[in-house]
Amino acid sequence: MLQKFGFTQYESQVFEALTGSQEPLDATTIVKYSGVPKSKVYEVLSRLVEKGLLLTSHQQKKKFYNALPLDTTIEKLTLEFETHINELKERKYTLPPSDEQVWSLQNKQSIHSLLHQKVQQATRSIFLSGWNEDIQSLIPILELKSKNGIKVEMLSVGSIHTDLKHIHILYPDEGHEALEQYQLVIIDEEEIIFAGVEQELWQGITTKSKPLVKFFTEFFQHDVALTEITKKYEKTLMEDEEIKEILMKLRY
Repeated sequence: MLQKFGFTQYESQVFEALTGSQEPLDATTIVKYSGVPKSKVYEVLSRLVEKGLLLTSHQQKKKFYNALPLDTTIEKLTLEFETHINELKERKYTLPPSDEQVWSLQNKQSIHSLLHQKVQQATRSIFLSGWNEDIQSLIPILELKSKNGIKVEMLSVGSIHTDLKHIHILYPDEGHEALEQYQLVIIDEEEIIFAGVEQELWQGITTKSKPLVKFFTEFFQHDVALTEITKKYEKTLMEDEEIKEILMKLRY
């Protein structure tokens, strides 16, 4: 009966058993007449009580249940339905803003200017990696942002002078095959700018696409982890020619 109003089969069975009874019933008797398993009946009764469809009473250490009069139940369900209809009429639906587009950009100076602009706009966090000569000019802004409570973490290929606390330095080895000049900035874990050199020209992309932002954030953490592991165990790793060969092929 109640299933047509969005209730579960067990809730409907329990309510029908109580509606058909001339007197209150305890849980054991409800199991007998409703067909609801004993392991489920207390959970079902509790839900019906919360929904305001059952009356409860304690007699001689037993808890008894009684259904609301059918007319009262019908009135209650009607009022709730009308309330939901009015809420549906009054509710305004708007989709959250979403920008999944990937924008391309060329020219080193243009990329550099965009990086500065986005770093200035950061309000929570900045993750930055790239070659020291390309990111040196960002240091004053990054240090100021860090002092203002924004999380700043940087991976520099080559040594760099800064007062930033969370900085990782990768000293490239001559054997690195995949170590190419690049820059990566992740702003507030919501937007990325990634640029690199192809055929001696700087080319980059910027996007707020959530999958890409997640990918590049993990890419950044991957590079940080590799840098710190290599630094800590450099002697051991470089003595193993097989491991060294693998490391030299990795894209930092």
